[in-house]
Amino acid sequence: MHLDVLDLRNFYYRTQLGRVAQRAIRDQVVNMWPVQAGQTVAGFGFAVPLLRPYMTEARRVIGLMPGPQGVMPWPAGLENVSVLCEEEHWPISTGFIDRLVMLHGLETSEHPSEVLQEAHRVLGPGGKALFIVPNRSGLWARRDGTPFGFGRPYSMSQLETQIKRHGFTPERTCAALFAPPAQSRFWLRTADFWESFGRRFGPWLAGGVLMVEASKQVYAPTRGGLGAVVRRPLRVLEGVGKGVPEPAMTRGEGGI
Repeated sequence: MHLDVLDLRNFYYRTQLGRVAQRAIRDQVVNMWPVQAGQTVAGFGFAVPLLRPYMTEARRVIGLMPGPQGVMPWPAGLENVSVLCEEEHWPISTGFIDRLVMLHGLETSEHPSEVLQEAHRVLGPGGKALFIVPNRSGLWARRDGTPFGFGRPYSMSQLETQIKRHGFTPERTCAALFAPPAQSRFWLRTADFWESFGRRFGPWLAGGVLMVEASKQVYAPTRGGLGAVVRRPLRVLEGVGKGVPEPAMTRGEGGI
């Protein structure tokens, strides 16, 4: 079940812990996908906090928010790019997206297969998707006071298996949110340190979220008929319908 968009907004934009989480995940996203000009970047679920760095250079930025969650205008003070959509039907043309980020869109969905099918459909050739889900072994998935404590947390193998079933090829994996989900001043002030330390030395169990970058599998089209050209075909029916020439007479055969 999706969280309400107002609860998500209040956490990420109005709490110090939410801003810490936003910065930690966004920095990892930009580290994996540096900002490039001319790309179309989209986010599904509540991924808009991660799209801000792409606003200036991207050809287009789109925030897709599922109906059960609700929608809010984003970004503040600029032209709205957020869209309310159904989980099974995104208002985007096939092959239109270059980069797709999914946050709070997969683990809370009641139709994850349909969500992944739409994600596969909208990606263009060479497009990539970044799936971000709560780590089932992490501390953030065990606390209901954050959005990561809702829905179905994943292990890395579970996430990779699920996206493979829907035509994606995992390419890179990482984790984020190594600081504990605590409101105390000490943990908030040292969050950047723990994030840097966790990226270098922390095991997978320490990260609050798992991140998998995947590409879209595209199969080469097949042609009808024979798959190979026969250079010297066997002419079985050649000559059918033509008269059979009479054999030439040999000497002494019917001669004078």
